[in-house]
Amino acid sequence: MRTSLAVLVLVFARLAHAATLAPITSFGDNPGALAMYEYIPDNLPSGRPLVVVLHGCTQTATAMQNAGWNKLADQYQFAVVYPQQTGDNNPVQCFNWAGEYGDTANLERGKGENQSIISMIDYAIATHGSDTKRVYIAGFSAGGAFVAVMLSTWPERFAAAAVMSGVPYRCATTVNGAYSCQNPGVTKSAGEWGDLVRGATTVIGSRPRLQIWHGASDTIVATMNQGELVKQWTNVLGVDATPDAMETIGKAKRAEYRDGSRLVLETFTIDTMGHAVVIGGDGCPATIGAYFSDQGICSTTRAAEFFQLTGGGGSDGDGDGSGSGSGSDGDGGGGDDGSGGTTNDLPGCGLDAGGGGAGFAMVVVGVAFAVRRRRR
Repeated sequence: MRTSLAVLVLVFARLAHAATLAPITSFGDNPGALAMYEYIPDNLPSGRPLVVVLHGCTQTATAMQNAGWNKLADQYQFAVVYPQQTGDNNPVQCFNWAGEYGDTANLERGKGENQSIISMIDYAIATHGSDTKRVYIAGFSAGGAFVAVMLSTWPERFAAAAVMSGVPYRCATTVNGAYSCQNPGVTKSAGEWGDLVRGATTVIGSRPRLQIWHGASDTIVATMNQGELVKQWTNVLGVDATPDAMETIGKAKRAEYRDGSRLVLETFTIDTMGHAVVIGGDGCPATIGAYFSDQGICSTTRAAEFFQLTGGGGSDGDGDGSGSGSGSDGDGGGGDDGSGGTTNDLPGCGLDAGGGGAGFAMVVVGVAFAVRRRRR
């Protein structure tokens, strides 16, 4: 009896001290006035990787936990940082990937929201001893678009990244341009797209590897944006835009792009899926929620494999960034834009107004420009 009681006490003690999502109120230079949350597994040793996860419009750090990164963090021992947009910056909490009212500070290295996110990374490195060469970033929709901003402005700080339903870097810097970028999309040559990235900062060494996800029926952020991202980043990475290999995995069509034997970019296009983070399949740590759609393949575990956090997948890459640590299979919908779930209750990164994504553009981008930045 005493042994049983001792075991129960130990279990409750562990539960009481279990890792949780925690706000960090002071993390350094924050010109973008973002909020920071982190998930740190219990007894995390130093020298472990760090994953940065960016939410979509109308979402929060708490909502983005549905992707399952915290569960993988416990299993594979890494830290997770969740930057969170605020209503003061953007009334529907979009990261400002196209700037604000023609002000491009957020898109320029060391300014606005990109600097705030770098400060969060520096805080995690200093506080938890995260490995500066194993920092990764993933984001959905507006968060995915801002991943492209981070890769362009701070490429040396990341080893790899995942963009889910995003757009190319500097696809837009004005209100009208942002509408067009999302839907029907903006077309440029690979060289034009690549020059925009190369103009963001000088790079010494290799650039981060990239994984891109998109629904084939996305009317909120038009699917053609995936192709434009491929043009931009194959050009930047110096590889051919023709896939080196293709395969079908359930509802997903996968393509890979290699630099010699090294996998530097891969894409997943999900048949019939609208605007959502794709989840599902055996072992997926994600849970159904608004703008998380069970399609039988798990973007979270696939991204983690691509990042080389799990010991599988993406093994052709070297997994190394050169960051210095210095700052300057289901059938349910669950919330994509038109295949079931809750689509009109403002929980995710899109609003389907029945106009081919125009409703989303008006709310998510138009409102984003309605408030001028009051800080730098």
